[in-house]
Amino acid sequence: MAQAATARATVGDSEFDRDTALTRREPGVYDIDLSAGWTVFGAVNGGYLLAVLGRALTDALPHPDPFTLSAHYLTASRPGPAIVRTELVRTGRTLSTGQASLLQYDEEGREVERLRVLASYGDLDALPDDVRTTAEPPAIPPPDQCFGADDAPAPGSVSSPITDRLMLKLDPATLGWALGEPSGKGEMRAWFGFADGRDADPLALLLAVDALPPTAFELGLTGWVPTVELTVHVRCRPAPGPLRVSVTTRNLAGGFLEEDAEVWDGAGRLVAQSRQLARARLG
Repeated sequence: MAQAATARATVGDSEFDRDTALTRREPGVYDIDLSAGWTVFGAVNGGYLLAVLGRALTDALPHPDPFTLSAHYLTASRPGPAIVRTELVRTGRTLSTGQASLLQYDEEGREVERLRVLASYGDLDALPDDVRTTAEPPAIPPPDQCFGADDAPAPGSVSSPITDRLMLKLDPATLGWALGEPSGKGEMRAWFGFADGRDADPLALLLAVDALPPTAFELGLTGWVPTVELTVHVRCRPAPGPLRVSVTTRNLAGGFLEEDAEVWDGAGRLVAQSRQLARARLG
C-alpha cells in the first residue's frame, strides 16, 4: 500500500498529475505510459483514462476547462505505452469542441483504439454565478463515521491499486455488499479525495465520477463492471477539500445498467454530473 504522504501534494505536483502527464510528439499527437496504479480488477479505470484524454484536450484546444465530455470505451486499456491523438472540430468565442482517441499496440504491433472522446471546452471562471436548482447535496455521515479500504473486514478484500491513491470513505448505508448483505438499492455514496492530499480540479472531477465501487455491488452482483459510454458535465471549479459523490442506478436490464453520479464540493455546490452505461456480469 502507498505510504502516507509527508506533505500535501498540490495541483500540478501530485501522483495524479504525473500519471496523467503526456509528452507531445507533434501537434495533436501525444505519448503516455498508462500507470498500473489506477487499475481495478486488472483494468485501467475509466475515469483515469478520461482524465488523460481531458488533459490532452486541455493542451490541444484554445479554451482551458472541460465542460462536457462523452467517451465511448471500445476495448479495455492496459497499463503501459499509449498514444493520444486529438483534433480540433470547432472553436468559437465561448466554447471549443474537439475529439481525442487513445490507442495502444496489440501483440502484432497494430494500433488498437481503446477510447474515443468528443468534448467541449470553455472557461469556468467566466461563467455567471447565478444558480437555479432543485438539486440537493447527498446526506453522507462525516468522514470519521464512514469507511475506507483499510476498514474492510479482511485486509485487502476490497482494495485495488486505485484505492491506495484515493481517499474514499464510503457511507455505511451503501456498504452492505462488503458484508455479504447488499441492499438491492443500487446506491453508492462516499467522500472523495486524493491520498496525497491534492485538491480536486476540473480534471480530477473526470476521475471522481467513476472512482466509487460499482452500484452493481449493492444490487448483489460482483466482479468487473466495464463502462461502455460515459458522459460528464463539469459545472464549476471545485472548492478545496474533500468532495461528496453520490451514484445511483435505477435500471438494470439486458445485462446493462446506468449509473448517474453527482459530485458536490465543500461549499455545497454541484460541481459535476455524469451518466454512464455499463455492462453487468450476471453469470
